[in-house]
Amino acid sequence: MACFDRVSPALREILLKLYRAEKPVEIDHHLYEFGSVEYHVQSSAADPQHNYLSISTPLLSQGALLSYGLSSYTMQMVKQVCSDAVEIVEPAKEGYQLTLKLNFAKVPIGKDSEKVITQISSVQAVILSSQLKEMLRNVNSQDTSQGMNKPIKLVYHPREPFYVIRQPQKITAVFPMRFREHSDVIIATAFFQELMDVGSSEKWAKAPPCTWSPIPPPELRGEPLEDLSTNGGFVSFDISSRHVEGKKLDKTVWSLLNFYAYVKNHVKCTRGFIQRRMQKRLESLVEVLHEEKLEENGNVKKVKAHAESRHGGKLVRLSKPKNFKRRCRDLTKKIMQIRFRIKIHGFRHFRRRWLTIPKFSSPLGYTKLE
Repeated sequence: MACFDRVSPALREILLKLYRAEKPVEIDHHLYEFGSVEYHVQSSAADPQHNYLSISTPLLSQGALLSYGLSSYTMQMVKQVCSDAVEIVEPAKEGYQLTLKLNFAKVPIGKDSEKVITQISSVQAVILSSQLKEMLRNVNSQDTSQGMNKPIKLVYHPREPFYVIRQPQKITAVFPMRFREHSDVIIATAFFQELMDVGSSEKWAKAPPCTWSPIPPPELRGEPLEDLSTNGGFVSFDISSRHVEGKKLDKTVWSLLNFYAYVKNHVKCTRGFIQRRMQKRLESLVEVLHEEKLEENGNVKKVKAHAESRHGGKLVRLSKPKNFKRRCRDLTKKIMQIRFRIKIHGFRHFRRRWLTIPKFSSPLGYTKLE
């Protein structure tokens, strides 16, 4: 999943449009988000200053602690979002856990208006985190109504549940890890082992201790088999009172709620990094081979050119037709040179006198027939 954001971007955009509208707007809009969250925004042109926001969100836990709607602690956290401009409507609209009445007239003008609208848009995150905060605030509580070592299953996404187990002086959060690809399991396992090594160092001694095991911890015995069937093992964090003091409580809560997203983001980034490194390595090898091939071809051409320059005549003589024609041409030239170079003075007169063929006349006469 993507990192769980405190603010709903879509809800924030709708509320800002309603607040900045110059004319009254009639709106009845349903908005759905990740984790089966539904928002219902209503605005009437007859009463533009008052708008209604209803929220339906799955409860983080269906245990006895939150068996009936939203707890009083959650309602107090919602009131602290913006006490002046937000009013809780009781009872909530049918089908929703919470209905808020928004009075835009009490929203300050200027840059603070966006801040107030942003706080209102994070009300679903307040509901979700307040449930876990209420559990973690009671780390040192001696109340045994919940029972020690009894896992409480927390679900904000059907495929990503985790467990909170109350123990003496601490609370243990256990995350069953599941991955689709075998390569993701290998990357995540290496990450969990490194996380344990870093967490055991002195530098991070104040951080919650982390443990990883390929098998379920003993505290989860008796839980449904489908919840314990994993391929990435189980990651556990031990949270003590020092991890939930003051502002640390909010940071710890959001770290737990976003642990699945953090691990999957790490696996995705690592897989992409490995693929990029492999691609660059492949390109470098191909480039080296290409350069070697060019050098080899260049050397071959140089050898051929050198051989042709040294043995050009021999290479020409290998062609028989051309060699024969050239010999005939050379012989003809020699004959012509011999014929025209040798000249004997008076030979022409001697040839006319002594080397002429005599003419003979026949005694028989021939009469030409007409």
